[in-house]
Amino acid sequence: MALLLMFVTVLHLVTLAMLFIATMEKSWWSWGDIENTDLWYKCTYENATETWLCASAKDSEWLQSVQAFMILSVVLSSISFMVFLGQLFTMSKGGIFYFTGLCQLFAGFAVFAAALIFTCQRSAILQDSRELEKGHFGYCYILAWVCVPLLLISGALYVHLRKRA
Repeated sequence: MALLLMFVTVLHLVTLAMLFIATMEKSWWSWGDIENTDLWYKCTYENATETWLCASAKDSEWLQSVQAFMILSVVLSSISFMVFLGQLFTMSKGGIFYFTGLCQLFAGFAVFAAALIFTCQRSAILQDSRELEKGHFGYCYILAWVCVPLLLISGALYVHLRKRA
């Protein structure tokens, strides 16, 4: 049981780190090494100065919904971890981590909604950008999709996990 508890804790920390990276880093859509777009900025590589020049992303309703869902998932997963730590030390023997599991499940659904919206509405989100056919999804977008099953598995494990000690 201690091994399962450690596994769930490590899984939670890994998914939380991946959520932070997917939300904050600059690569949801990429045009090679010359331009990247994320949830907050559009960055272009300047050859003359060999630096990245970033400007705020153009707000659209779809982009704001993706931002909101990603922030919601980070907040829910963070709350879930803090509550788990609190329950670990204060819960009576035999208790089940329902609240922690539900927060993780809702965080997984929030990331799913954000990634799905970005997938389906990328032309509206990236409206005044280069041709979409020449670009591709970045690693942060892929991290968001990887977080979905990990968060759902973590949530399901928490719901079935009982405190033994």
